[in-house]
Amino acid sequence: MSNPPLTIHLAAPRGFCAGVDRAIKIVEMALEKWGAPVYVRHEIVHNKFVVDGLRAKGAVFVEELSDCPDNRPVIFSAHGVAKSVPAEAQRRDMVFVDATCPLVSKVHIEAERHSENGLQIIMIGHAGHPETIGTMGQLPEGEVLLVETEGDVATIEVRDPEQLAFVTQTTLSVDDTIGIVAALNARFPKIVGPHKEDICYATTNRQEAVKEVAPKVDAILVVGAPNSSNSRRLVEVGAKNGCAYSQLVQRADDIDWRALEGIRHLGITAGASAPEVLVNEVIDAFRDRFEVTVEIVETAVERVNFKVPRVLRDVELKA
Repeated sequence: MSNPPLTIHLAAPRGFCAGVDRAIKIVEMALEKWGAPVYVRHEIVHNKFVVDGLRAKGAVFVEELSDCPDNRPVIFSAHGVAKSVPAEAQRRDMVFVDATCPLVSKVHIEAERHSENGLQIIMIGHAGHPETIGTMGQLPEGEVLLVETEGDVATIEVRDPEQLAFVTQTTLSVDDTIGIVAALNARFPKIVGPHKEDICYATTNRQEAVKEVAPKVDAILVVGAPNSSNSRRLVEVGAKNGCAYSQLVQRADDIDWRALEGIRHLGITAGASAPEVLVNEVIDAFRDRFEVTVEIVETAVERVNFKVPRVLRDVELKA
């Protein structure tokens, strides 16, 4: 009996963004330059497959700087860290490399600039996410207030409603943020926003591709990790844009085949920290059960590239 036909609508862009690519390269080049072990504070990016691969090469992942010895290099993750972290590394005379995504660093600089101008900052983000902790940690306690929903905007207590600015986590849903920004502008008409949207180009592009795919398919699978904010937003965008079944999978093993019985059109994308090898693994799993045709749905072409820090560039020249 032949396999049933299935058209896979493969979203593009998908998967690794320039910031993730750079962060992984930083760990690999640090291992090349200094040898193992190299310590990494927090998961370098939110993907188990990537982290396990780097661990196998000699990276040691820890939650805090206190878990690192003084005499080995430490790398700070792509999500960014509070100011106190590099300050502590300097105090301990450690060699450290900051792998913070340049687009996250841009938000940090923005927050500092507003603070220097006497403004209190409101951050739109998710409590407890490493990027939110890092951005709020650029300034003293109380200088950055967090809102997660439009409802939070109504209850937030500020120092002076006429002296405010807002920034956002880079991996949020563009559509959700619009509502929160509108609520902030309504309650605080003089609030200052970013010159250009804080939500990063890669998050926006991946969400736009899913919006294009969603109405055409019976189901969408987002390859990504449960702790990846941008991957979870892609699942939500799929569901909000007309796809009844929008699910996150880390690997092909996570696919719920019973839920996908009878489908004829499937959307596949990947979060910004998910490698293409995992996308291919998922497609191959469908090839085992269906007669697969792959159609690329491309909504943007990305040519962004971020340089690694200077301390590692001599390794690049040797390579």
